[in-house]
Amino acid sequence: MSARSWTLTFALLLVGGVGRAQQPQPTKPPSSQSPATDPIGSKLFPPELIMGHQEELGIDEAQRTSILKEIEKAQSQVLQLQWQMHAATEQLAKALDAPKIDESKTLAQADKLMTLERDLKRTHLGMLIRIRNLLTDSQRAKLAELRAKSPP
Repeated sequence: MSARSWTLTFALLLVGGVGRAQQPQPTKPPSSQSPATDPIGSKLFPPELIMGHQEELGIDEAQRTSILKEIEKAQSQVLQLQWQMHAATEQLAKALDAPKIDESKTLAQADKLMTLERDLKRTHLGMLIRIRNLLTDSQRAKLAELRAKSPP
């Protein structure tokens, strides 16, 4: 594979990964594994699962309000990060367009982009943790049951 082909392949993989990371994901587990095999995701609950079973879980008005505030807060942060990631992606692509790529500047730009991706994942994980902390032990147990019964 030529150096140019390798660079193009890497850039496409990096940007492709960014595209997936930029999708609004405030309701998916933080890992691509299913919750049954994901040691982290199995301990957290997506908001749509909670909202889809509010009555069955006995979610009270205070919990509902707090969960909605957490989702809105995360969505606002995610939106800002997405804008920054788009700009960083454009800058990285521009750096890769140069006839002779400045490796240190390009890697610094890639670091900036990867930091934004990390911040996006951290925002999502933080939201899921705060939502989980709003639930009672019995609500968490019921959610685990509901998730086990639902198809992957």
